[in-house]
Amino acid sequence: MNTAKTFFLMMVMSALLLLVGALLGGIGGIIFAMILAVVMNFSAYWFSDRIALKMTHATAITENDDPELYSIVREQASLAGLPMPNVFLIESDSPNAFATGRNPAHATVAVTTGIRRILTRQELGGVLAHEMAHVGNRDTLIMAMVATVAGAISMLAMFAQFSAMFGGMGRGGRDNNFMGLIIVAIVMPIAAGMVRAAISRTREFQADATGAHTSGDPLALASALQKLELASQDRPLKVAEGASHLFIVNPLRGASMARMFSTHPPMAERIRRLQDIKPNY
Repeated sequence: MNTAKTFFLMMVMSALLLLVGALLGGIGGIIFAMILAVVMNFSAYWFSDRIALKMTHATAITENDDPELYSIVREQASLAGLPMPNVFLIESDSPNAFATGRNPAHATVAVTTGIRRILTRQELGGVLAHEMAHVGNRDTLIMAMVATVAGAISMLAMFAQFSAMFGGMGRGGRDNNFMGLIIVAIVMPIAAGMVRAAISRTREFQADATGAHTSGDPLALASALQKLELASQDRPLKVAEGASHLFIVNPLRGASMARMFSTHPPMAERIRRLQDIKPNY
């Protein structure tokens, strides 16, 4: 169900990009939009992990730095049938974690110092099972590609704004051109943001379910999510909005976004679904 929904939403995102191109310049605009998306996705494929780690100020650690953390990561990677990822640490009291990397062979998991303080070993195992699920489900690549397409739409929207300010594009049908530019400049970025958020929520649900099944302990993940939700409200993580979708719980608080723009599902629903999964122990 989550996979089919993700595929459908990615098709919607692609259609939005093509529609933006068509409104801006007909066939030529569609070709330009496609080329822009290909170039941006190529960059995202190779560099999204480095960008994410830099944006979150994460630093690599060795097994000697935190033997227990390495042990838990190795255990969850083994249960998921995945290679051992790189392990990074974020110096922050805000408890959170994320995974990144273009494929399982080049994956990285990062946790904050805050999450190490408040979770038990079993709860941290549940969190890392969730992150390894993102790696195994290729969510890190999927969300990087979705983000770049949304970024391409935003770039074209900025172009449309400038064009509208200076009289539109083309010689004929000026009113139609102007209306098309307004749609591209205002409506399309909002629509792209909604689709991107919907895909992110779908992948979070899927990672919860996959992680719960591979670890065999859905209640540990449910308990961890409850703790993380409460603690992150008191100690939000200082991170760019563009990186917020990476984390297991929304690191941004006070940004009371409407549900349709939220990159994370409602926590109560995530916990309810996990409680419905039968433990395997």
